[in-house]
Amino acid sequence: MTEAVVDVTEREDEALPPAELAAKYGLTLSGRRPSLPQYTSQLWARRHFILAFATARLTANYSSARLGQVWQVMTPLLNAAVYYLVFGLLLQQNRGIPNYIAYLCTGIFTFQFTQSAVLAGTRSISGNLGLIRALHFPRACLPLSMTILQLQELLVSMSVLGAIILITGEPLTAKWLLVVPSLFLQTVFNAGLAMLLARWGSKTTDLAQLMPFIIRTWMYMSGVFWNVQSISTHLPASVRTLLYLNPALIFNELMRYALMDSVQASSLSPHIWATALGWAVVAGIIGYVHFWRAEEQYGRG
Repeated sequence: MTEAVVDVTEREDEALPPAELAAKYGLTLSGRRPSLPQYTSQLWARRHFILAFATARLTANYSSARLGQVWQVMTPLLNAAVYYLVFGLLLQQNRGIPNYIAYLCTGIFTFQFTQSAVLAGTRSISGNLGLIRALHFPRACLPLSMTILQLQELLVSMSVLGAIILITGEPLTAKWLLVVPSLFLQTVFNAGLAMLLARWGSKTTDLAQLMPFIIRTWMYMSGVFWNVQSISTHLPASVRTLLYLNPALIFNELMRYALMDSVQASSLSPHIWATALGWAVVAGIIGYVHFWRAEEQYGRG
């Protein structure tokens, strides 16, 4: 009698659609993407993991070098020295720019934050497949931790940048406090861009090889080495507008305005703070939602 009942039950179960069968026995789909509010809650609950993972990666990145974390400062300084030799001395792009050394170093340090966050974010999924397949956690932890890692590096190197700016004759003023909102907006923008490229990089691994060339081209268009205003006057209005909307240029200008007294508000791009806020909000939301929509696909073949 019992076997007959079981047989009937099995036949009834076979006739049910998979969704109804799972609901009948209280089953849920393994690896199902949570709703956006649930995902955000899970991500917030793992904020300590994000910070700890970023700090551990930062330490590991320099563990094999003799100078260790000194390279966090040496790398942008050496880049600044090379670029000053090429653009300041050989190409003489320093003409008409007061305190070109501080101008150049600020642009390099600021742009390198975005550059490193984007490149690390692109590889954050494809480079951590073992961790993704072994543990269950919101995958956005990875590109976010890469952004935090690069922010930690920048904060260390900012002490050296501040020393350079003071040594080259710039005064310490209340404007330096503007570094905080500027860095916050840039961090949100970088995180959104990192999540956007993390999803693309998880499917197209060749993107990680292509990104350095794209980033280098972006750098040359972002006023790191030259003054945009002095060149844009000879360009069509549409091209000039595109230059002024470049987010990397906007964050460079905000950082220079905050740290350098020789950079006046009149030389900044129009509505620069509103534009920076807009880029941060748009990149942050689009990058986050776009990444979340593929949450259940990361780590699968």
